[in-house]
Amino acid sequence: MLIKARCLHNATANCSDCLLRTLCLPVALGPEEFETVVSVIEGSLSFHRDQHIYTAGDPFTSIYVVKSGAIKTLMLSDQGTEQITGFYLPAETFGMASIAFPRYNNTAVALETSAVCEIPFAKLETLNLNIPTLQRHFFDLMSREINRDQQLITLLSKHSAEERVASLLLSISARNHQRKLSSSRFRLPMSRADIGNYLGLTVETVSRILSRFQKQRLLNVDKKELEILNFDALKAITCG
Repeated sequence: MLIKARCLHNATANCSDCLLRTLCLPVALGPEEFETVVSVIEGSLSFHRDQHIYTAGDPFTSIYVVKSGAIKTLMLSDQGTEQITGFYLPAETFGMASIAFPRYNNTAVALETSAVCEIPFAKLETLNLNIPTLQRHFFDLMSREINRDQQLITLLSKHSAEERVASLLLSISARNHQRKLSSSRFRLPMSRADIGNYLGLTVETVSRILSRFQKQRLLNVDKKELEILNFDALKAITCG
Protein backbone atom coordinates (compact mmCIF):
# COMPACT_ATOMS: atom_id res chain seq x y z
CA MET A 1 0.00 0.00 0.00
CA LEU A 2 1.35 3.43 -0.94
CA ILE A 3 1.69 5.91 1.91
CA LYS A 4 1.26 9.66 1.76
CA ALA A 5 3.63 11.32 4.18
CA ARG A 6 6.65 13.60 4.15
CA CYS A 7 8.98 15.46 6.49
CA LEU A 8 10.92 18.66 6.06
CA HIS A 9 14.62 17.81 5.93
CA ASN A 10 16.07 21.32 5.68
CA ALA A 11 14.19 24.51 6.39
CA THR A 12 15.95 26.36 3.58
CA ALA A 13 17.59 25.34 0.34
CA ASN A 14 21.38 25.08 0.31
CA CYS A 15 21.90 25.30 -3.45
CA SER A 16 25.34 26.92 -3.23
CA ASP A 17 26.87 23.69 -1.89
CA CYS A 18 24.75 21.32 -3.97
CA LEU A 19 26.66 19.26 -6.55
CA LEU A 20 23.56 19.25 -8.80
CA ARG A 21 23.28 23.03 -8.93
CA THR A 22 24.52 23.40 -12.52
CA LEU A 23 22.06 20.76 -13.73
CA CYS A 24 18.82 22.01 -12.22
CA LEU A 25 19.47 25.78 -12.27
CA PRO A 26 20.60 27.94 -15.22
CA VAL A 27 24.39 28.28 -15.36
CA ALA A 28 24.15 31.90 -16.60
CA LEU A 29 22.48 33.26 -13.45
CA GLY A 30 24.35 36.19 -11.89
CA PRO A 31 25.05 36.21 -8.13
CA GLU A 32 22.02 38.37 -7.28
CA GLU A 33 19.74 36.38 -9.60
CA PHE A 34 20.99 33.14 -8.07
CA GLU A 35 20.20 34.31 -4.54
CA THR A 36 16.76 35.47 -5.67
CA VAL A 37 15.98 32.08 -7.24
CA VAL A 38 17.27 30.14 -4.23
CA SER A 39 15.09 32.24 -1.91
CA VAL A 40 11.89 30.74 -3.37
CA ILE A 41 12.98 27.10 -2.98
CA GLU A 42 11.27 25.71 0.09
CA GLY A 43 14.05 23.36 1.15
CA SER A 44 14.66 19.65 0.94
CA LEU A 45 11.86 17.21 1.74
CA SER A 46 12.69 13.62 2.70
CA PHE A 47 10.62 10.60 1.72
CA HIS A 48 10.87 6.90 2.43
CA ARG A 49 10.19 4.27 -0.22
CA ASP A 50 6.54 4.23 -1.39
CA GLN A 51 5.70 7.59 0.19
CA HIS A 52 3.79 10.09 -1.94
CA ILE A 53 5.24 13.48 -2.80
CA TYR A 54 1.81 14.44 -4.12
CA THR A 55 -1.30 12.57 -5.24
CA ALA A 56 -3.49 13.04 -8.32
CA GLY A 57 -6.27 15.44 -7.36
CA ASP A 58 -4.21 17.42 -4.85
CA PRO A 59 -4.20 21.19 -5.55
CA PHE A 60 -1.27 22.03 -7.84
CA THR A 61 1.12 24.23 -5.89
CA SER A 62 4.71 23.29 -6.70
CA ILE A 63 7.14 21.58 -8.99
CA TYR A 64 9.98 19.47 -7.58
CA VAL A 65 13.61 18.63 -8.27
CA VAL A 66 15.07 15.29 -7.21
CA LYS A 67 18.05 15.89 -4.92
CA SER A 68 18.80 12.25 -4.13
CA GLY A 69 17.14 8.89 -4.67
CA ALA A 70 14.55 8.41 -7.43
CA ILE A 71 10.88 9.18 -8.05
CA LYS A 72 8.22 7.59 -10.24
CA THR A 73 5.05 9.22 -11.53
CA LEU A 74 1.90 7.26 -12.26
CA MET A 75 -1.68 7.67 -13.42
CA LEU A 76 -4.78 5.51 -13.14
CA SER A 77 -6.12 3.93 -16.33
CA ASP A 78 -9.82 3.85 -17.20
CA GLN A 79 -9.85 0.37 -15.66
CA GLY A 80 -8.44 1.70 -12.39
CA THR A 81 -4.98 0.15 -12.74
CA GLU A 82 -1.77 2.08 -12.15
CA GLN A 83 0.33 3.08 -15.16
CA ILE A 84 3.83 4.40 -14.48
CA THR A 85 4.51 7.41 -16.70
CA GLY A 86 8.05 8.35 -15.75
CA PHE A 87 11.16 7.76 -13.65
CA TYR A 88 13.08 10.76 -12.31
CA LEU A 89 16.70 10.75 -11.14
CA PRO A 90 18.75 13.38 -9.24
CA ALA A 91 18.68 16.88 -10.82
CA GLU A 92 15.54 16.03 -12.81
CA THR A 93 12.33 18.03 -12.40
CA PHE A 94 8.86 16.53 -11.98
CA GLY A 95 5.36 17.90 -11.47
CA MET A 96 5.53 20.05 -14.60
CA ALA A 97 2.89 17.95 -16.39
CA SER A 98 0.29 19.56 -14.11
CA ILE A 99 1.17 23.20 -14.77
CA ALA A 100 -1.88 23.73 -17.00
CA PHE A 101 -4.27 22.29 -14.41
CA PRO A 102 -5.57 23.44 -11.00
CA ARG A 103 -4.77 19.98 -9.57
CA TYR A 104 -2.02 17.44 -10.06
CA ASN A 105 -2.99 15.07 -12.87
CA ASN A 106 -0.63 12.31 -11.73
CA THR A 107 0.86 10.90 -8.54
CA ALA A 108 4.55 11.06 -7.57
CA VAL A 109 6.00 8.30 -5.37
CA ALA A 110 9.48 7.70 -3.94
CA LEU A 111 11.13 4.59 -5.40
CA GLU A 112 13.60 4.54 -2.51
CA THR A 113 14.66 6.88 0.28
CA SER A 114 14.75 10.20 -1.54
CA ALA A 115 15.08 13.94 -1.04
CA VAL A 116 13.40 16.51 -3.27
CA CYS A 117 13.51 20.30 -3.44
CA GLU A 118 10.12 21.99 -3.62
CA ILE A 119 9.64 25.09 -5.80
CA PRO A 120 6.28 26.89 -5.31
CA PHE A 121 5.01 27.55 -8.82
CA ALA A 122 3.37 30.93 -8.05
CA LYS A 123 6.72 32.30 -6.91
CA LEU A 124 8.48 30.73 -9.89
CA GLU A 125 6.05 32.42 -12.30
CA THR A 126 6.94 35.82 -10.85
CA LEU A 127 10.67 35.11 -11.14
CA ASN A 128 10.29 33.94 -14.74
CA LEU A 129 8.91 37.35 -15.68
CA ASN A 130 11.93 39.12 -14.21
CA ILE A 131 14.73 36.67 -15.07
CA PRO A 132 14.62 35.68 -18.77
CA THR A 133 17.42 33.12 -18.30
CA LEU A 134 15.30 31.27 -15.76
CA GLN A 135 12.26 31.33 -18.01
CA ARG A 136 14.27 29.86 -20.88
CA HIS A 137 15.62 27.17 -18.56
CA PHE A 138 12.15 26.00 -17.58
CA PHE A 139 10.99 26.09 -21.19
CA ASP A 140 13.86 23.68 -21.88
CA LEU A 141 12.74 21.46 -18.98
CA MET A 142 9.17 21.38 -20.30
CA SER A 143 10.46 20.52 -23.77
CA ARG A 144 12.41 17.56 -22.35
CA GLU A 145 9.28 16.41 -20.51
CA ILE A 146 7.26 16.50 -23.74
CA ASN A 147 10.03 14.65 -25.57
CA ARG A 148 10.07 11.92 -22.90
CA ASP A 149 6.31 11.48 -23.22
CA GLN A 150 6.65 11.15 -27.00
CA GLN A 151 9.46 8.60 -26.62
CA LEU A 152 7.31 6.51 -24.28
CA ILE A 153 4.39 6.55 -26.71
CA THR A 154 6.73 5.46 -29.51
CA LEU A 155 8.23 2.70 -27.36
CA LEU A 156 4.86 1.27 -26.39
CA SER A 157 3.33 1.44 -29.85
CA LYS A 158 6.07 0.25 -32.18
CA HIS A 159 9.01 -1.41 -30.48
CA SER A 160 9.64 -4.99 -29.46
CA ALA A 161 10.12 -5.98 -25.81
CA GLU A 162 13.90 -6.15 -26.32
CA GLU A 163 13.95 -2.67 -27.85
CA ARG A 164 11.92 -1.23 -24.97
CA VAL A 165 14.23 -2.64 -22.28
CA ALA A 166 17.39 -1.65 -24.17
CA SER A 167 16.07 1.89 -24.70
CA LEU A 168 15.31 2.33 -21.01
CA LEU A 169 18.77 1.13 -19.97
CA LEU A 170 20.45 3.46 -22.47
CA SER A 171 18.30 6.34 -21.25
CA ILE A 172 19.36 5.78 -17.64
CA SER A 173 22.97 5.46 -18.80
CA ALA A 174 22.82 8.79 -20.66
CA ARG A 175 21.20 10.55 -17.72
CA ASN A 176 23.90 9.24 -15.38
CA HIS A 177 26.56 10.50 -17.78
CA GLN A 178 24.95 13.95 -17.72
CA ARG A 179 25.35 13.95 -13.92
CA LYS A 180 29.04 12.97 -14.32
CA LEU A 181 28.39 9.49 -12.95
CA SER A 182 29.31 6.20 -14.57
CA SER A 183 27.31 5.54 -17.70
CA SER A 184 28.26 1.86 -17.75
CA ARG A 185 27.83 0.80 -14.11
CA PHE A 186 24.82 1.88 -12.09
CA ARG A 187 22.05 0.71 -9.80
CA LEU A 188 18.48 0.50 -11.08
CA PRO A 189 16.30 2.30 -8.51
CA MET A 190 13.12 0.72 -9.83
CA SER A 191 11.91 -2.87 -9.48
CA ARG A 192 11.40 -5.30 -12.37
CA ALA A 193 7.66 -4.84 -11.81
CA ASP A 194 8.01 -1.06 -12.21
CA ILE A 195 10.05 -1.49 -15.39
CA GLY A 196 7.43 -3.84 -16.78
CA ASN A 197 4.59 -1.49 -15.88
CA TYR A 198 6.36 1.47 -17.51
CA LEU A 199 7.23 -0.44 -20.69
CA GLY A 200 3.98 -2.39 -21.00
CA LEU A 201 5.64 -5.75 -20.31
CA THR A 202 5.20 -8.49 -17.72
CA VAL A 203 7.71 -8.92 -14.91
CA GLU A 204 8.66 -12.30 -16.38
CA THR A 205 9.39 -10.74 -19.77
CA VAL A 206 11.62 -8.05 -18.24
CA SER A 207 13.56 -10.65 -16.22
CA ARG A 208 13.88 -12.94 -19.24
CA ILE A 209 15.22 -10.14 -21.45
CA LEU A 210 17.78 -9.03 -18.86
CA SER A 211 18.93 -12.64 -18.51
CA ARG A 212 19.17 -12.95 -22.30
CA PHE A 213 21.21 -9.75 -22.55
CA GLN A 214 23.53 -11.13 -19.88
CA LYS A 215 23.99 -14.43 -21.73
CA GLN A 216 24.78 -12.42 -24.87
CA ARG A 217 27.44 -10.51 -22.89
CA LEU A 218 25.68 -7.20 -23.36
CA LEU A 219 25.20 -6.72 -19.62
CA ASN A 220 26.22 -7.94 -16.21
CA VAL A 221 23.18 -7.99 -13.92
CA ASP A 222 23.16 -8.70 -10.19
CA LYS A 223 19.70 -7.91 -8.81
CA LYS A 224 19.51 -4.10 -9.19
CA GLU A 225 23.21 -3.63 -9.93
CA LEU A 226 23.89 -3.41 -13.66
CA GLU A 227 26.91 -3.00 -15.91
CA ILE A 228 26.65 -2.35 -19.65
CA LEU A 229 29.37 -4.33 -21.43
CA ASN A 230 28.53 -3.65 -25.07
CA PHE A 231 26.99 -0.27 -25.84
CA ASP A 232 27.10 -0.75 -29.61
CA ALA A 233 25.16 -4.01 -29.49
CA LEU A 234 22.60 -2.52 -27.10
CA LYS A 235 22.13 0.52 -29.35
CA ALA A 236 21.76 -1.76 -32.37
CA ILE A 237 18.82 -3.45 -30.65
CA THR A 238 17.02 -0.12 -30.27
CA CYS A 239 17.33 0.46 -34.02
CA GLY A 240 15.23 -2.61 -34.70
